[in-house]
Amino acid sequence: MRCDMICEAHDIEQRLTKAPALLDRAGRMRYLPDDKGYDADRLRRSLRDRGAVPVISGRRDRKRTIRYDKDCYPTRHLIENALCPLKDFCRVATRYCKLAANFFSGVALAIAIAFWL
Repeated sequence: MRCDMICEAHDIEQRLTKAPALLDRAGRMRYLPDDKGYDADRLRRSLRDRGAVPVISGRRDRKRTIRYDKDCYPTRHLIENALCPLKDFCRVATRYCKLAANFFSGVALAIAIAFWL
């Protein structure tokens, strides 16, 4: 049985509250390609303040069109394809675990099984 990732538009606020901490840990970057789920002016501003170029396409409901590097944008898909095998593991895909240590243990186990077999 396959579970789909829970990534709906309603959890954009949760994503954006966690984004600054993730960006701090990521270090210096030139570009950040990401999907429409991270399309927010404050995230774009935060990336520019850090010296990175946001490569995020705009959502359909935006009033003004967002310009982004269409040559760099497909690299986002390479990352998604690399992580796709993990979505076959329901516990990882739906993020059942409340504790980060338990979740990352599940991710490590899923990676070991998905890429070893």
